[in-house]
Amino acid sequence: MPAANEFVLTLACRDTTGIVYAVSGLLYQGGCNIIDSQQFGDLQDADATGLFFMRVHFAAPPHLADAATLHKLFAHTVQQYGMELQLYPLAQRPRLLLLVSRHGHCLNDLLFRWHSGQLAVDIPAVVSNHPDFEPLARSYGLPFHHLPLPPGSDEATRRAQEQAIEQLVEAEGVDLVVLARYMQILSPALCERLRGRAINIHHSFLPSFKGARPYDQAHARGVKLIGATAHYVTADLDEGPILEQDVQRVDHTLSAADFAAVGRDIECAVLARAVRWHVEHRVLLNGHKTVVFR
Repeated sequence: MPAANEFVLTLACRDTTGIVYAVSGLLYQGGCNIIDSQQFGDLQDADATGLFFMRVHFAAPPHLADAATLHKLFAHTVQQYGMELQLYPLAQRPRLLLLVSRHGHCLNDLLFRWHSGQLAVDIPAVVSNHPDFEPLARSYGLPFHHLPLPPGSDEATRRAQEQAIEQLVEAEGVDLVVLARYMQILSPALCERLRGRAINIHHSFLPSFKGARPYDQAHARGVKLIGATAHYVTADLDEGPILEQDVQRVDHTLSAADFAAVGRDIECAVLARAVRWHVEHRVLLNGHKTVVFR
């Protein structure tokens, strides 16, 4: 558990000289101890945004050990450089809402990592459009909310179901919504409301193998690499900024069921890394891309 006086500062602004000096100088003058610092300037490629990104993990002295006071300390520098600056108290654990449908491997993996102390978050609830994983959630002492969406649900039914999710997010002070194989498309309105605060996981066969039974489709085509992608949720289906990806080689000796088993393992690992990096405040949005300070 981080000490009460530990914080993470993240910032983004136009790249120019003096940013690192200004930030580190203010922390030094305030008596803060920098524990870790990383930075990146997106200047090299043709699609570069020209932005500068920084993440600083530091310990503050008692007179500065709250986010409001620290924001005042940085007020002039934020204005000078046009920064988007965030300060996160590390003693305050992020709160996750987990959404799942009928494939529970990612949910089970995240719950185990949370319960065993590998994922430093609080999970106020699990939500599903099916009742299948209520026993799993209850076994971890978590509330389970069954919010059904029968096949062919009309727009009013879908909107009411999303409003129930929104109410949970608000009531529980949720910082991050994780679609742990939640097989429903979120409306553009909800995507916008959760911008930068919702992560999805899916196999990396898209757009080649869409729809049902993608691993069977991949097996039939003799695919040699199986992968998974974790990304932020946007209204553009499965095209949000990518946080993490991974692949594993497969061959002709494996069945379609083996392909699916390999895929489940990769999905669990990729989603867990993406969630951990987000809750550790290591991910900054850079247009349609991300900067991930590992």
